[in-house]
Amino acid sequence: MTAEGDTLDKKATEFADQLTALTRGVLGEDSPRFSALNVGNRIRVAPLASDLRIVRFPVRINAERCLNLLVQHFCCWDGTRKYLAVDKTEIHVFYDGGSDPLMRYEYERGGENPPGAHLHVHAHRDEMAYVLRLADRKGRPRTGMRSGKLPRLAEMQFSVGGHRMRPALEDVLLLLEREFAVDVEPGWRGVVNEQQREWRLLQMKSAVRDAHEHAAETLREIGYVVERTDNVMAQKPDSRLYRP
Repeated sequence: MTAEGDTLDKKATEFADQLTALTRGVLGEDSPRFSALNVGNRIRVAPLASDLRIVRFPVRINAERCLNLLVQHFCCWDGTRKYLAVDKTEIHVFYDGGSDPLMRYEYERGGENPPGAHLHVHAHRDEMAYVLRLADRKGRPRTGMRSGKLPRLAEMQFSVGGHRMRPALEDVLLLLEREFAVDVEPGWRGVVNEQQREWRLLQMKSAVRDAHEHAAETLREIGYVVERTDNVMAQKPDSRLYRP
């Protein structure tokens, strides 16, 4: 039985194929293929081994494997049951051989506090630890302090654009190439640009559905004729566009 019938499985498989084309176009043809696995009420999109464990991507610098990339998405229907939505995303960057990631980009569709889209940086700085210690009376570090744990920078969740403007895998690949000069395939930038454009257009369309009255107003300002029909759905003040 599928999570919501064949249509959701098909859309998730198409999404998996897009991610495979992206990672192989940037990191090389030996990058593992994404697959779509039904897990009940969601579809897991990730590169999976035969035992269903997730496979990490090799990332090389000067032809030597230095980093590993873990990527997985859990997909579902959106609120209209018409479009594929991402319920959860994990993009983790590891030093090869290390068990603790260097950084984690994560997304929770139901998240608001902590923010739905956020970044974890696994590092240490004395001043940051001190400020977190000062916040233990009423901030998030309080829970950890009560259990005898010191707050860690890696536990901080840095907001990164909210539900609609959040980074995607393309942004992480650009980061790795720019900051670490990882090995990339010829023509890689065109692959990233094309998929990044598609991702941002999809998010823009979602934002328009969230704030269609504002979108219509903006279109009128630049010369379009936009008319409201009687069956236009009410604009929701609590849509994901406005959530952290």
